[in-house]
Amino acid sequence: MREKGWIEGKNLLVEYRYARDRLPALAAELIALAPDLLIASGPAAALALKSATATIPIVFVAVFDPVGLGLVRSLSHPGGNITGLATTAGVAVAKQIEILRELVPGASKVAILVNPDNPMHRLALAEEIPRTARELGVALPIVEATKAEELNSAFASASAQHAMAIIVLGDYLTVFESPRVIALAAEHQLPAIHLFRQFAKDGLVVYGPDLADIWRRAGSYLDKILKGTKPADLPVEQPTKLELVINMKTAKALGLTVPPSLLARADDVIE
Repeated sequence: MREKGWIEGKNLLVEYRYARDRLPALAAELIALAPDLLIASGPAAALALKSATATIPIVFVAVFDPVGLGLVRSLSHPGGNITGLATTAGVAVAKQIEILRELVPGASKVAILVNPDNPMHRLALAEEIPRTARELGVALPIVEATKAEELNSAFASASAQHAMAIIVLGDYLTVFESPRVIALAAEHQLPAIHLFRQFAKDGLVVYGPDLADIWRRAGSYLDKILKGTKPADLPVEQPTKLELVINMKTAKALGLTVPPSLLARADDVIE
């Protein structure tokens, strides 16, 4: 925003609200301030703001499938008072399984860690995950955690069900608890694939969008709307690039051999 000439405290006033719950109440608080623009990070916040106002412009950031979630009519013509930046474009469960199977040949059972409170996870559970299981002929046991103290039992459940690897779906819980998630995957000897780069330092593999870049690009949307552009006239933007990052140290600790074909496709290899 500063690059666009917006300086907080000078020509920009930002009111922050944060909570993993109480979203409708916090949305109402923000709307009562009569802001020029609302920003929603993640699907739950976006849904709360969309339900609360049909007039104040809303920009969402890091929503996996805004069409499937009902936030916009289409990516090219969002309609209404909301638009933003998605995290779609190829980050599908099937692709994550493909990468894990290169690391763990013959993996026939891959656990998926979900947060039932995340609306995008609920959508995936209803549609994408069952379809992927059928198409690939792989068992995809679901393990759940809605709060930090449930992560231990989720990984223990994956291990007890003899999962050969685990997919950690993107969610605020796992992002904020990333050290714990990585440690639990190591403890249970579960090769794990993650969505965001912050997991790469000690995790096994990351495949997903550059979240920092998505937030940087969100600044252009905010600037245009504050200067008069309507959200309905701004197509939802998808990631321009997906990163594949492999941590060789973690692979070695898990006793995995990373095939050269996968290494060749990696954007970054951590030794």
